[in-house]
Amino acid sequence: MPRNRWSLLWPGLLISILLLAGTVVFFREIHRFEDPVGPIQNRALNKVARSSRIAARPDPAAPSPLPPTSIPLQLIEAPKLELASQFLRMWRVSGSNFCGALREAGIDMSEWKAASMRNRSYECYFQRIYERDEVRPLSSTFVKVRGDEMGDILEIRAKIIGPTTDAQGRLSPAILHIFEIIVKQACWRDFEDTLASIRNLQNVESERFGSYLSFTREAAGANIFNFVLGLRATSNSQVKTKSYFSTERWLQMPAVLQRASSSGSARERPYRPALNDGASTRHDPRSSWNCG
Repeated sequence: MPRNRWSLLWPGLLISILLLAGTVVFFREIHRFEDPVGPIQNRALNKVARSSRIAARPDPAAPSPLPPTSIPLQLIEAPKLELASQFLRMWRVSGSNFCGALREAGIDMSEWKAASMRNRSYECYFQRIYERDEVRPLSSTFVKVRGDEMGDILEIRAKIIGPTTDAQGRLSPAILHIFEIIVKQACWRDFEDTLASIRNLQNVESERFGSYLSFTREAAGANIFNFVLGLRATSNSQVKTKSYFSTERWLQMPAVLQRASSSGSARERPYRPALNDGASTRHDPRSSWNCG
């Protein structure tokens, strides 16, 4: 009987030992699968930290970042009158200043004023009659500068009747001086070569880059000469350029944006009115222009 008891005890003990060993191995395997999560996470965090330190370190070869910029409220700036003469034939002086320049040259021009009470055209003129009969002048000089109320010159006309000439038939220096001043004040140097024909009382008609000059003797051999100088922008390119610089096509910035622009930073360029602001933009800039 004791022998049978020991024979049953050993298998039971062996089974217990095997169960215990299996349990130990099982828990060790569980820990082995759970533990690598920590090192993997630690390695990932270390890699991110190293990457951030590398990114934060300045690269001497990389270009420096651009400074912050501000977009102005007025993205399209109105064209400037002083630049228009570089692209478009135009009068570079107002009618009032043109008349004043003629007076300073010794030509007794009238003041620049409205032609009549109900007429919006403006003009100044000079007239001197040297000899006349009962009906009409036999020798006289007449000059008129015609324009509008904004000061823009439209045309310059002159008429000389029975002009004084020298022995060679050339126009007297006193009368020729009038045409020299007109061409000089217009600042259109490509018309200066016409003065030689005027001095010799020869017909000359020239149209160049949107303007024209004419000095012709009246028909029937009369001793009467007519002079005209004005603008004639007829080509498509000149018409388009004139429209671009036209004061009617550019509107002022709204008052709300003007206040916002004036309250902006000091670095921003202040708003400048468009071209349809009256005398401030049409007369003053041209009064300081010269022929360069």
